[in-house]
Formats: sequence, structure tokens, C-alpha cells
Amino acid sequence: MRLFSFSRFLAILAKEFIQMRRDRLTFGMMMGVPLMQLLLFGYAINTDPKNLPAVAVVAENSNFTRSLLTAMEKTGYIRFVGAPVDEATSDLMLRRGEVQFAVHIPPAFAEDLVRGKTPALLVEADATDPVATGNAVSALQGLDASALIHDLKGPLAGLEKGAAPFEVRLHKRYNAEGITQYNIVPGLMGVVLTMTMVMMTSLAVTRERERGTMENLLAMPVQPAEVMLGKIIPYIAVGYVQVTIIVAAARYLFAVPLQGSLLLLSLAAIIFIAANLAVGFTFSTLSTNQLQAMQMSTFFFLPSLLLSGFMFPFRGMPVWAQVLGEALPLTHFLRVVRGILLKGNGWDDIWPNLWPILAFLAAASILALVRYRRTLD
Repeated sequence: MRLFSFSRFLAILAKEFIQMRRDRLTFGMMMGVPLMQLLLFGYAINTDPKNLPAVAVVAENSNFTRSLLTAMEKTGYIRFVGAPVDEATSDLMLRRGEVQFAVHIPPAFAEDLVRGKTPALLVEADATDPVATGNAVSALQGLDASALIHDLKGPLAGLEKGAAPFEVRLHKRYNAEGITQYNIVPGLMGVVLTMTMVMMTSLAVTRERERGTMENLLAMPVQPAEVMLGKIIPYIAVGYVQVTIIVAAARYLFAVPLQGSLLLLSLAAIIFIAANLAVGFTFSTLSTNQLQAMQMSTFFFLPSLLLSGFMFPFRGMPVWAQVLGEALPLTHFLRVVRGILLKGNGWDDIWPNLWPILAFLAAASILALVRYRRTLD
């Protein structure tokens, strides 16, 4: 036999192209994953978010107040949503993550400014994600007398020179020192659960098919819902062990504050685990082998990691990316776990992010049950 035969080489080459054409899912993943990474990193990822939502608490409405709020918006980093609110409402909106900043204008602000007393306005920032607020905080603290250029005229023209005639005081809430671990470690809980639960459960049915035990499973007098629950409940226990380990590490290794109820966190974690297991079971019913199941899991995990707000600020992404991110359970679970651990959120605070996970769980479960086949193809 010759060491190298060009005809044999062409035969093998043709065989591989035919096999690639038959395995359309693998070929689609080879093309789709790089394209998705290109689009996400090129268009969706932004570490310098702009137009962050803010709310104003105005104890005095004057020309100076309106000029300052306008100047803050002109920095491009914040955007006031709605009319001014009271302190209780601003506190609630910050705690629930509805706004990133709350600007407080104190009473007698204009009077103190005119008298040269350098009045202070307070800016409260949700600092659970230091990256999201870093540049915005610098821009707000950099405001000077030019913010009041249209108001400092006549007898007040002298205030335009020198230092700013007002002071911007910053209060970083929930993470005053801007410690990155306070944001990353709680988020890791959702990332780890997504990666392990989806990938492991996606092999549930395909493993039976590849090992030749699918016939025995189909011959058993069981309903699809019974098969699904029987396969995912053991993984719920495994996922809960992972949650326990991560919470313990967050508290004792990284000193992450545990402000909220661990019982409430456990309930939210179980719902999130079940949602990911339902996705994995759905992938297992759609796949013909374990390789395809792992490919589908990767295709689900990658956008979850990039669009959920774990690695990059969620509000820094374009609208279309935020819409996609809102459809992913990891996005909402990150808000839930960070809210409970760092802000001490209760049931009313986490419900706006808990019901989307429940809806996702219901949709994934229905799809999995519909796709589950009672007979072999």
C-alpha cells in the first residue's frame, strides 16, 4: 500500500463533507456560535453605560434646581424617569433596582446658594454593580459652576468664578466601598446553576437513547410528566447543595453581607433550578445524541452569560439586547439574589423578577412534555 493515496484522501474528504451535511445541528453550531459572539461582543457589550435611570427628590423647585437637573442629564450618563418623587418612593425604586440614582435637592437650596453658603445636594447610587455606576458618578461629581451659567448673572456673576457654588455629595448604597466581590460572588450562584443544571439534564433522555435503555423506559407504564419529574428532582437536590456551598463561601470567604432572608433565597433558588432543569430536559428531547444536547446547552448558556448583566452592565446594552436578556431566567435571578443578599429585599421586592422565572419554567416544562416521545422514531 502506498504511503499516501490522493484518491483515498478524496474519498475520506467527500465522506466528511457528506457527514457534515447530514449533521446539520453541529454545522449550524459551528457557524452560529462565532456569529453570535461577534454580534454580542461587537454590538451588545458596553462597559460605559449611558442614560442610566434616575429619579429626583426635589424639596425646592427653583431655576437653580431645574438647571442642575438638566445639567446632570446633559452629561449623558443619567436620565430622569418621571416627575420628582418623595423620599420613600425613591428608596423603594432604588431597592427594587428600578433606578440607578436618586438625586436629592434640599430645602432652601437656592437661598443658600445665593448667600454663598455652598449648599450640598445628595446623589444616592445603587452601587451593587460598581462598573455600571463608576463613570456616571465621576461625571456627576465633576459638575461645576457652568451648570448654572444661565442663572448666575447680574449680582450673582461672581459665583461663576472659582470653585462650584454647590457641592455634590455621593452616597453609594448597598456597596459603599465598591467591592467587586459583592457583585460577582452572588451572581456566580446563577451562572453555576445555569451551566451545570442545563448541561447535566440535557443528557437525561439522550443518554437513555445512546445506551439502548430507551425502549425499557418507553415500555414502562409512566406518563411524560412522571418521567420528567423523576429525572429532574435529583438534580434539584444537587443544585441546592451548590447554592449552600456558594452562600457559605460568599459569607465566610468573601465577607459578602447577607442582608435578606435565606429562606426566601432558597425558595427563589429552587424555582430557578427547576427552570434550568426544564430547559435541559427540553434539549434532551430535541437531541438525538449527547453531543447535540451539549451543543444546545452551550448555545443557551453563552447568551445567558453575556446578556444577563453578570459580566457587563445590563443597562449599557442596546434595547434589542436588553429585550433578549429579559427573556432569560438568569437575568432575573441575578437581580433576585443580589437584591436579597445586598439590599435585604423581601417578597414584594423580588416578585417583579420572580414571576418571569416562573413563566419561563411553565413554558419550558410544557414544551418538554409536548416533545417527549412515547415511541421510538
